[in-house]
Formats: sequence, C-alpha cells, structure tokens
Amino acid sequence: MAETFPPNVIDALLAEAKETGTPIDGVDGLLNQMTKAVLERALRAEMTNHLGHESGDPSGNGSGNSRNGTSVKTVSTRNGPVDIEVPRDRNSTFEPMIVPKRARRIGNLDDTILSLYSRGMTTRDIEAHLREVYGVQASRELISNVTDVVVDEIKTWQSRPLDEVYPIMYVDGIRLRVKDNGVVSTKVAYLAIGVDTDGRKHALGCWIQDSEGAKFWQKVLADLRNRGVRDVLIVCCDGLTGLPDAVTAVFPDSIVQTCVV
Repeated sequence: MAETFPPNVIDALLAEAKETGTPIDGVDGLLNQMTKAVLERALRAEMTNHLGHESGDPSGNGSGNSRNGTSVKTVSTRNGPVDIEVPRDRNSTFEPMIVPKRARRIGNLDDTILSLYSRGMTTRDIEAHLREVYGVQASRELISNVTDVVVDEIKTWQSRPLDEVYPIMYVDGIRLRVKDNGVVSTKVAYLAIGVDTDGRKHALGCWIQDSEGAKFWQKVLADLRNRGVRDVLIVCCDGLTGLPDAVTAVFPDSIVQTCVV
C-alpha cells in the first residue's frame, strides 16, 4: 500500500477510520472496505472493456448489448467476507476475471487452508480457526474440497512416468514425527533419489509407513520399475538387513553400494 498510495491518502484513510471508530482489519474493517471498493471498481472497468464504452456514453446506443444493473455477491477473503456489487450485461456474456462467476473465494484463502492442513489441523480445527481469526464461514465441505486438490496432486506426482536409466539411485528411510488424527507418532518416509544422465537429482518418490523393512523396499523398487525405470547402475543404500537382496531382485544388474558410517 505504501508504494501504491501517496502517504497523505493513507493518512486520511486512517484518520477517518479512527474518527468513525472503524477497525483496521476484521469483517467491518478498513481493509475490507478498501477490498470492496477496489473489487467493484475493477469489475466496472472490466465491464467497460467488455462493452467497449463507458456508462452513459452515447456511442453505446444500438451496440446490441448494454449494462443491466448489478447483483450482490459475497466473497470470502483473509480479512473476512465482503459483499460486492457485480455488474451485469443484458446479453449475459460478461465473464469477469477479477472475481470469476461462481467463485466465492479470492486472495490467499486456499493457501491459508492448505497451510493449516499441512500442519496437521483437522477440517474442524481449520473451520474454527478461519471463523475466529478471519470471520470466514468456511464449511468443512469447502475445506475438504480444497485439501482434496492436494491429495490429487500428490497421487499424480507419485504415479508420474520416470526415466528408463538412472546412473545412481539413493534409497533411504527417514524417521519422522507425524501427527495423524490428532495423535503424534513416529513413521518412516521411504525416499528414492535418482541421478539422471545429466547429473541432476530427482525425487522419484516418497512412501510413508509405520516402520522400515526390506519387504516394503522391494515393493518401492517394483513401483519404480512399473513407472518406467529399466536400469540403475549403482544403488546406494544402508546396511538394512535384506535391502541389498531386495535391490538385486528388482534390478539384478545393479551394483549395490552400502554406505559407510
């Protein structure tokens, strides 16, 4: 804001808010009022661009389309819900970009939900947090829809095709403290890092299990083979019992190099 508005404009807004007892943030705060004003002005500008003429301009007579009032729409922002007036045209061909049709959330609300979700918060906790902090009434269905996008992206990433050959592959299990359904426990992340023929490292996959074992490692390696890996020159791993045998069972021509600690 400091780079967008002159200081005297900001001072005037803050002075007026103080005089009228208007809070800075919150549902009825100054930031929400400014959000409303900016969105509505942007929408009016989009309508002008769509029609090709300003409101009341005689050049628009006989153009075949014109303004047709507004409709009220409530959108959720990080500062709370905002009621905005969305302009309409008679032909119903206006497709706003700043607040698309059927969109009910703008700004970084989705990012906020995903950030809270990644920290182990349940949909109930996220719903309560958004309501208490931002005044946003986000249903559990909405939150689930947002977090499901992450799940879909993860599944797509986990099943993506891989290169046929990796000169070097590192496999190892990392113990992590994970919060699952409100309970913190120790789990193992099975990691496979491949070095391609250009010398670049790629995270080939990550699998979460309760404990580390050679039997599951064989499933991991088989999954990599099913995704397109045909040959690995050197597989670097630790001395977990049965792990070298699991490697040779899937990639029989690979050289297994155990790490030295």
